[in-house]
Amino acid sequence: MAETRPNVPERPQLDGLDARWADRWEESGIYRFQAPGTRAEVFSVDTPPPTVSGSLHVGHVFSYTHTDIIARYQRMRGKHVFYPMGWDDNGLPTERRVQNFFGVRCDPSLPYTPGLPAPDPVMKKGERPVLDVSRRNFVELCEQLTAQDEKAFEELWRRLGLSVDWSRTYTTIGRHAQQVSQRAFLRLLASGGAYQAEAPTLWDVGFRTAVAQAELEDREVAGARHRVAFHGPDDQRVVIETTRPELLPACVALIAHPDDERYQPLFGTTVTSPVFGVDVPVLAHPAAQPERGTGIVMCCTFGDLTDVQWWRELRLPTRTVIGRDGRILPDPPTGLDGPDGRKAHAELVGATAHTARERVVTMLRESGDLQGEPCKTVRPVKFYEKGDKPLEIVSSRQWFIRSLPHQDVLLRRGEELQWHPAYMKGRYDDWVRGLNSDWLISRQRFFGVPFPVWYPLDDGGQPRYDVPILASEDALPVDPSSDVPPGYTESQRGAPGGFIGDPDVMDTWATSSLTPQIACGWEADTELYTQVYPMDLRPQGHDIIRTWLFATVLRAELDAHTLPWRHAALSGWILDPDRKKMSKSKGNVVTPMGLLEQFSPDGVRYWAASGRPGTDTAFDQGQMKVGRRLATKLLNAGKFVLSFPEPEAGAMVTEPLDRAMLAALDDVIRQATQALADFEYTTALERVERFFWFFCDDYLELIKRRAYDEDGGATQSARLALRQALSTLLRLFAPFMPYCTEEAWSWWHTDSVHTSDWPRPAGEGAGGGDALISLAGKAIGAVRKAKSDAKRPMRSPVAELRVHGSADELDEVSAISADLMAAGNIGGLNLELAEDGLRFEAVLAEA
Repeated sequence: MAETRPNVPERPQLDGLDARWADRWEESGIYRFQAPGTRAEVFSVDTPPPTVSGSLHVGHVFSYTHTDIIARYQRMRGKHVFYPMGWDDNGLPTERRVQNFFGVRCDPSLPYTPGLPAPDPVMKKGERPVLDVSRRNFVELCEQLTAQDEKAFEELWRRLGLSVDWSRTYTTIGRHAQQVSQRAFLRLLASGGAYQAEAPTLWDVGFRTAVAQAELEDREVAGARHRVAFHGPDDQRVVIETTRPELLPACVALIAHPDDERYQPLFGTTVTSPVFGVDVPVLAHPAAQPERGTGIVMCCTFGDLTDVQWWRELRLPTRTVIGRDGRILPDPPTGLDGPDGRKAHAELVGATAHTARERVVTMLRESGDLQGEPCKTVRPVKFYEKGDKPLEIVSSRQWFIRSLPHQDVLLRRGEELQWHPAYMKGRYDDWVRGLNSDWLISRQRFFGVPFPVWYPLDDGGQPRYDVPILASEDALPVDPSSDVPPGYTESQRGAPGGFIGDPDVMDTWATSSLTPQIACGWEADTELYTQVYPMDLRPQGHDIIRTWLFATVLRAELDAHTLPWRHAALSGWILDPDRKKMSKSKGNVVTPMGLLEQFSPDGVRYWAASGRPGTDTAFDQGQMKVGRRLATKLLNAGKFVLSFPEPEAGAMVTEPLDRAMLAALDDVIRQATQALADFEYTTALERVERFFWFFCDDYLELIKRRAYDEDGGATQSARLALRQALSTLLRLFAPFMPYCTEEAWSWWHTDSVHTSDWPRPAGEGAGGGDALISLAGKAIGAVRKAKSDAKRPMRSPVAELRVHGSADELDEVSAISADLMAAGNIGGLNLELAEDGLRFEAVLAEA
């Protein structure tokens, strides 16, 4: 901590500090990771890679500031901080942005056009026809636009003051990330941890892709309950209740609870579906709910996940009627053989589920099999979290990672992980215990990490899925849509006896779940990997515990049988004035650049630090204004303290008020240090800020006269205490407000405040100064109040200050009497013993 003669500007300015210091930090490389000798000297952060889909919003600023506070604190504690930044640039949000931005649509059947120029951006939706492009051309457009967005993201992050090592960035679609993702997949495949299966799959008909369990959300949808009669033995009518009559041609059974006496005589018999005339069995299963509807339900392939359960456990046939586009398929399902049934089906072909429902209800009315009129209802329906249409369940071939067999060990890993706040562990535990399927990782999209797999074609041109051709690890990354497997030529692509590439890409979480491996150099930089992995911290939003956090823990367990990090710090959401989550999909986000310009990065960071771990926080420009005021006050306080001559050599802090102030500051150091070590950054900031305002409002006023004087030891004590306090306060505030603290520090130091040592208490044991500084604050406050009540200037004289209190309290007042009288312009001090508590009475001089 090399001090120099102060070089303080005449008028310190907060504006412009971000540009100046961000450039200097980059030039000096103070945030670049320097590998130490041991892993214990490292603090590594698994920084969330933000999704590159347009622009960052204020919610990003909120949560990423929390991470940076911890990283800066650990750096000042002497740790070598490994703090990379990634960009999550593959997946649906990126594809959607590219489609809308350029007005294009990917058509994989089209040939690649080398050198295809990027279309001009679409300024208004529908201004020109959508341009169909090949998959490879579409991927090139994605890469071009994400590169532009990433530059804008980095500019904002730098301005915010993130102490990221910008020499260590990665993208989730980059060559290195693809190598890691494909290598990890191949190893899981070899060990049996990954597999391919033809199975009922949740399907988004809008995006035309499979969806994993972790990406679901229930939304309330208005509908109707329909009472529909099946025809049983001896003209008996068996009435079921359904909200999806359009699935009648997909019905494979009626199911009731085995203990339901109403239907026990029917078990083992068959009934005939209305309109479509298909015979289906009546079966028993304990998952049926006798109290719901009529107590007996139709099982269709597939209406919901319960249908899937019954289909598997009861070994039922499959009758598929809804295709991947959400419309009724042209071919009637197996078993629908009667002419009347086929005619009814033909009237549904090509219709959406909604239209087919209306047509089937009309048919049921005409046949007399609709019992009464539909009854309106609202029910929870499963949606893809990014979609706007209800999910269907279709049978498709997909890739999975086994997760169900690992539930017990994943719960144990959750016990080992340190959660901040601790109650967030419950969300993880609930998710792991509630898993009902393995993790589906394949997506029917275009811009993502391809599966490194091809399939040979038989003589009839049909894929041999049972004998896949796998890429070798030394060839990674590969793209089967353009690369050729060993032993084949491009001319054999799609030809009988040739090959085809796997058309799917990995779910974005399948790559993001490997961010520790990607960032830490898994299999690529062994030395780095051993020094930074397992990582120390995973910061993230609480809403993606079930996706990103869970998936990363699973992948680390499958690879290295360890946790990927020691701590998980969860941030809450940002809420708009209506207390709703800010999100791009809701259209209620605020972009941050204007806020940084108006309130300064330090002011915006102050607001972000006010949000406690895991807690949803209101967007509050008032807090940003307070933060800007605090940053400005720090600069002005630094200027004031450094305006006094440097303390003489050998100077000591001798005066009671100075010693009490530094003792109280020692307590602040202890409390802030413990809070930051526990990831309680809000608590740390509150404690430091509270002391700072006492320092400025009370302490500086109390000792100002003495610091200006030239009367020896008392003056030297004040000047030394001021500098010690300023040095400590700048370092305590540095993780929260990096620009103003660096600026003030630079006026009298040659190093950076961000690489200086975190302050340590100067005294031994508890500080013990709080009582005296509290008393001093009350005394000067009483004097100010008396002047304010009398509408007198603060420098107006006080004839006498009468103090009533215990002997100990009066002794303390006496010890600081000189400072108190000088600060309050007090002519005399009258100390009187009293048993009824400490009181101050200021008698103003005659006006």
